[in-house]
Amino acid sequence: MTTKKNCSMATYNQLIHEYRKQFSEKGLSPETVKAFLFELCNDHQINLYLDIDEEVDEKVMTAFSKGITRLLNNEPLNYVLGYSYFYGYRFIVNDDVLIPRPETEELVALVLNRYDECFKGRKITVCDVGTGSGAIAIALKKEEDNLRLYASDISEKALDVARKNAENNDAQITFLQGSMLQPYIENQISVDILVSNPPYIKTVETIESSVYDYEPHVALFGGSDGLKFYREILASAKRILSPDGLIFFEMGFDLKDALSDLALSYFPRAEIETYKDINGKDRMMMIRL
Repeated sequence: MTTKKNCSMATYNQLIHEYRKQFSEKGLSPETVKAFLFELCNDHQINLYLDIDEEVDEKVMTAFSKGITRLLNNEPLNYVLGYSYFYGYRFIVNDDVLIPRPETEELVALVLNRYDECFKGRKITVCDVGTGSGAIAIALKKEEDNLRLYASDISEKALDVARKNAENNDAQITFLQGSMLQPYIENQISVDILVSNPPYIKTVETIESSVYDYEPHVALFGGSDGLKFYREILASAKRILSPDGLIFFEMGFDLKDALSDLALSYFPRAEIETYKDINGKDRMMMIRL
């Protein structure tokens, strides 16, 4: 049994019950309360489920009190915690970067699968364009050391976060600052795989307030048709891709046809494959030159 200080008459169970009610009254997910408390307890080596009827640890209560107001204001849980998990690895996140999504883990799995199939374990060069927190690049490098990874972003603040994440996860990544493919062209870098999860939300779309109010808009919106950044990447891709190169995109579920047409306008002979995510939505595209 974990030893606790007598700092609060409330038990973990009572705390969960009290704030679940407040969250429900505000139209927020009550499950957030338990998820938040679970993470705080983990950080303090406390098993929430074993100690559910014990008094709340003083340090946990302090952290809980600081964070719960932010959560009641609909700030995303991962920003309040300061971290998120992606592909089994822990990443620092703040309002300079998007919170990595589970769907993007499927993009990483697709890239790794096609790497094995197409490159047979050879050492190749990969770039992650618009890296944000560095999640895609770091996960790829951790899962396959034969990949030489570059990662770029227009935001220097995002790159600061990505560098810290690479260091924390012991992943060797070369980071470049610049818009889309500009830094690769300027540094005359040739790659075998280009992977990107660019901003693709149409500016006319309505999105959840927790996303709109807190996550960086530069990493969310892709112009009126959602294709602005795909267009920029595809227009310059020949300048950095090897002859047998592959392009992998995450995309909005409604962009399949438009993005396929766009890709063929730049690469008329390309083979294009699209893939659904775990929810059955068109989410990933591979372009084989």
